Amino acid sequence: MKERRILVTGAGGIGGIDFIRSLRLVENQGDERIFIVGTDYNIYYIEFPNTNVKFRTMKHTDSQFIPTIINLSREHKLEFIHPHPSVEAKVVSESREQFESLGVMMYLPRHEDIMPDKLYIYQQLDSSRVPVPKTVLVRSLENIDHVLVKLDFPLWIRAMTGAGGRLSLQVNSPEEAKLWIRLNVLQGRARPDEFILQEYLPGRDLAFDSLWFRGKLITSYARERLEYPFRHISLSGITGTPSVARILCNDKINTVGISAVRALNPRPHGVYSVDLKEDADGNPRVTEVDGKWHTTAPLWGYAFARAYNKASYNIAHSYLILGYGEDLVEEPPQTNLFPEEHYLIRQLDSGVLLKSKENTWRIA
Repeated sequence: MKERRILVTGAGGIGGIDFIRSLRLVENQGDERIFIVGTDYNIYYIEFPNTNVKFRTMKHTDSQFIPTIINLSREHKLEFIHPHPSVEAKVVSESREQFESLGVMMYLPRHEDIMPDKLYIYQQLDSSRVPVPKTVLVRSLENIDHVLVKLDFPLWIRAMTGAGGRLSLQVNSPEEAKLWIRLNVLQGRARPDEFILQEYLPGRDLAFDSLWFRGKLITSYARERLEYPFRHISLSGITGTPSVARILCNDKINTVGISAVRALNPRPHGVYSVDLKEDADGNPRVTEVDGKWHTTAPLWGYAFARAYNKASYNIAHSYLILGYGEDLVEEPPQTNLFPEEHYLIRQLDSGVLLKSKENTWRIA
């Protein structure tokens, strides 16, 4: 029986747990075995993932992070590394030559594509004529009045870097925008020049996930985010990953999502995610594109593969096979990987449901 030997960093996070869960499903459904070393910085969360070995590492910013991962790769004779959190994927991608010299494979975008700042994203996409919201940089509190004359209220203010809607808020006046920046600067969360202001888009909250191999689109799917956990305690109503989302099969979203990825990198390689919002006329515009997984991407694949007993739905396993340089047994569709009108419903301490009109599956 074939055994793969891999390392997963950030294994105790939501995405890491679901990535590993997807691979364990393969063991149950087929004749493959996967030896997994899981690492995490959090002393508590490292207990969650179903790994063969658990190891608590230092933060990705520590100079010993990469040497520690390399030592684990040597000690356990690992063949492949999957850094799940974006911050760890970026530093591993930057150090790819060290891993490749040991024979450790990876399937990551170039490090420039991982967590690019949002102003850079806007400039790249706008120059490629990908639909984006009007965006301006707040260079300082002193020039904010000059910036604001270029946009109409309401606006969306957000930090230029970071995930999960970091420091984002709808603002309805110049005074609100200034107060929001002042508060976050005063409390040490950001500098005045770390904010951008964007045209507020009132439509649906959309997401597009895609898997690429040396410039070729392997597969992708789109969905609408319907609810966020604990949104009532967040000023923006956004708390990172959705608690309820539904699959959409929409050619317009697919076209814009693919164009956004190619605008960031004409020859994408790895997993790329795109965030979109619809404008008042229902047209999707891109707010972010990134060489990383959306948090729930492995969970969607796990849910569909388990509910329908169909291996090609397991996007995490497809990623692993391609990362090993092997061909997929069944070639998935380039778009609309999952059937539409399926809902993924999650709630703290309540498990995960996949629901269609006809069926409800408890999948975790």
